Amino acid sequence: MRLLRRLLYLRLPCRPTSTSSSPSPCSTTTTTPAPGRPNHPIPILRRMSTSCSSAAAAAVVAEGSAARRFWIAASSREAAFAAYTPFLVSLAAGALRLDSFRQYIAQDAHFLHAFARAYEMAEECADDDDDKATITVLRNAILRELNLHASVLQKWGLDPRKEIPSSPATTKYTDFLLATATGKVDGGKGSDKMVTPFEKTKIAAYTVGAMTPCMRLYAYLGKELTVFLKQDENHPYKKWIETYASSDFEGNALQIEELLDKLSVSLTGEELEIIGKLYQQAMRLEVEFFSSQTVDQPVVIPLSRYCDPKDKLLIFCDFDLTCTVVDSSAVLAEIAILSHQKASQGGADSSLDRTKSADLRNSWNMLSNQYTEEYEQCIASLLPPEEARSVDYDQLYKSLGVLSEFEKLANSRVVDSGVLRGMNLDDIRKAGERLILQDGCKNFYQKIGKTRENLNLDVHILSYCWCAELIRSAFSSVGCLNGLNIHSNEFAFEGSVSTGHINRQMESPLDKVEKFKSIKSDMGATAPLLSVYIGDSIGDLLCLLEADIGIVVGSSITLRRVGKQFGVSFVPLFPGLVEKQRQIEKEESTIFKARSGTLYTVSSWSEIHAFILGNDFS
Repeated sequence: MRLLRRLLYLRLPCRPTSTSSSPSPCSTTTTTPAPGRPNHPIPILRRMSTSCSSAAAAAVVAEGSAARRFWIAASSREAAFAAYTPFLVSLAAGALRLDSFRQYIAQDAHFLHAFARAYEMAEECADDDDDKATITVLRNAILRELNLHASVLQKWGLDPRKEIPSSPATTKYTDFLLATATGKVDGGKGSDKMVTPFEKTKIAAYTVGAMTPCMRLYAYLGKELTVFLKQDENHPYKKWIETYASSDFEGNALQIEELLDKLSVSLTGEELEIIGKLYQQAMRLEVEFFSSQTVDQPVVIPLSRYCDPKDKLLIFCDFDLTCTVVDSSAVLAEIAILSHQKASQGGADSSLDRTKSADLRNSWNMLSNQYTEEYEQCIASLLPPEEARSVDYDQLYKSLGVLSEFEKLANSRVVDSGVLRGMNLDDIRKAGERLILQDGCKNFYQKIGKTRENLNLDVHILSYCWCAELIRSAFSSVGCLNGLNIHSNEFAFEGSVSTGHINRQMESPLDKVEKFKSIKSDMGATAPLLSVYIGDSIGDLLCLLEADIGIVVGSSITLRRVGKQFGVSFVPLFPGLVEKQRQIEKEESTIFKARSGTLYTVSSWSEIHAFILGNDFS
């Protein structure tokens, strides 16, 4: 299906939206995605929450504000990395052991003392009376939080500042915060040597910029974890979650964001860039803080820690629109059209068809229109009349066999049309180097490359892409090719020019799943293994179900429509892992099972990264 479906990308000019801050598909081609396929990068914020704050926050911290921009830039990665830590997943499950929570509260008390001191120093630097008053309100809120911590610790008979020293991660964070508050930023001379009110106000802005992410992140996490209180009326950490999910705490987060916006108005672009860096650094230190919390119990994340060191971890992944922002065939098709255009203009003696590029586009459109009509009919015909109560894998396999035959016939039309003739191999490689990967995808594969010697894992790319060389070039250009096993189709070449034929090895859901099972069977003969499949479309559905863990990227309507009708459930990954953490506590032997009928959805590769590999501090 997807091989010909890519033709639809050539039908209309690409029009990037003016409101998106994500990379535009127009960066690599002038075509648009097919109907039913996502036409944008993965959303910046995780699907666990569709916004980082309430409607009031959106009104106060308006689009274009400094605080809003900084949060969006940080939340796509660090917010997920903070949530997907053993500490927070165990806490959300209500399974975190009390000793671990005591240690956390003690460390947080050390941090809050530094936070209150930083507020005091920011107030001294602020020049505006209203700003001073706002900082005072925020500092008083922190002092109340400290009192709450103290009362809890007193019940345990602990004086944290005397009995539990600050951990390296806590010290690193508090040192950063207090250094910022004293003006020791980017070679600064320190607040005690500042002369003018403007110089001191700038230090106040820097300090608030370093403190704001903590407030916003905790408000965000509080809201994310509230859902688990509804599942357990006697949740042991109910009070902690409710504190940070409260309207009072959200109000404090909004106040400091408003203050940051106000203090940023008079700053230069360079100074705003410094605040952005401080904001990012504070978010990373928050992640390190949560990651450093002692969790001395079995945990489900990161998966590399959950697996027995003797077990093999097999990671399978689709390529187009799972790893990439645009479908690779859109790029290949554009190369084909431009190659014909270049040949006809050059007038050289060549075997290339001299068809004008406009005529060639018309040919693509005719194939696309025929495919679109027949594809919708095929999907409608394979759906059972009633929704299955549980996953019916065998019937799904049989039905997708019908779709596979349809796809092969449609793909033959493409090859027979001859429109893929005349592409130069160097042009294909250059196009692969320019392919934009999804946010976080590159980081995921780069970390695998850096740590694979310490991890017992293999990675396989299963793709319908017409030309595996394009995939190799895309990963090679970002330093991720080493260790990847790529299974895809290949163009046939005469010399370095494509003949228009495709060496077809993977063009249907059945091709993919049979390759998946073959690889898994070969590996399973030598050691126990755990398999993960990452995909985005109906072509990945069988593999997603065959894997012990199936992870769905993007928002394909067709995938969900077909899956649901055959009894497949789609569950956001984070709540799914919280439930698995509860199962671990019940000592259930195998918590991840193939063909369970449950697939896990994500809105960013950062979630996948944090779940499988952990963050940089795991």
